[in-house]
Amino acid sequence: MSGERAPPPLGPTIRAHRERAGLSLRELADRCGCVKSYLWAIEHGRRGPPSEEILRKIERALAITDGQLVRLGAWAHVPAPVREDLSRARSQAEVIRRLGEILTADGFDDQGRPRGSLDEAHRSGELQRLIGRLDPELAGGGAGGGGGAAPIDLPFEVPLINKVAAGYPQGFTDMGYPARVADEYVRCPDLHDPDAFAARVVGDSMAPDYREGDIVIFSPSHPIADGDDCFARLALDDETTFKRVYFEPGGEVRDQAGRIRLQPINSRYAPRVLDREEVAGLYRAVKVLRSV
Repeated sequence: MSGERAPPPLGPTIRAHRERAGLSLRELADRCGCVKSYLWAIEHGRRGPPSEEILRKIERALAITDGQLVRLGAWAHVPAPVREDLSRARSQAEVIRRLGEILTADGFDDQGRPRGSLDEAHRSGELQRLIGRLDPELAGGGAGGGGGAAPIDLPFEVPLINKVAAGYPQGFTDMGYPARVADEYVRCPDLHDPDAFAARVVGDSMAPDYREGDIVIFSPSHPIADGDDCFARLALDDETTFKRVYFEPGGEVRDQAGRIRLQPINSRYAPRVLDREEVAGLYRAVKVLRSV
């Protein structure tokens, strides 16, 4: 994203126009009724901007018709603190415009993700940079901040999909996995997996660690090892269940020849052992949210 830049300096602008017009300093000075050394000092920033009358003479001599030099001369007379405030306001206006684009963007990319969405801006780091431009203190760049941008934990919206059975497998009725659009979302500020999802626990096979009604957040990007608690999607009829997972033999997730044991925590329930190809997906639990 390109922010609005501060106006260019007056002297180099005059020199660039003069050189494009093929005029020497003496020729331009003669046309404007001033001395060569005076124009040289202006072009090299050795003295303040000339009067509006002189600038209009220079504009006529260089065929500048949009009043650019007069505007630059007026800008150069503005006190430095005021120029800084105006530049900051321009930058913030551009940031607000870009945030508006992100929040109102529609359409989807080839992976089904909303193009230019708030989620994408968060993942790419653009949102953090924009917030840092609005308030450098938030990005660790203010006074005393050490000059470095510190990561910002922004609330991450995780879609809450259908319930997952902590008992016997039940049908999975969402239109696809992962559920990118949901009727309800939960916030998880310390999670940064765009494919994360959440589900409510049904049943007591994972008690006492998980209770019925708990919301468990699952992250497809997290690696899985023996003993991890996982959302398991079974190949047969897209059934799903929530169980502690063990790999037999060898404990290797990618062991296609192995078998997977879905182990309840509650001893009243029996484990279920499946061939690897009978399990369509495993997604590790990373957080549980529980009402008090």
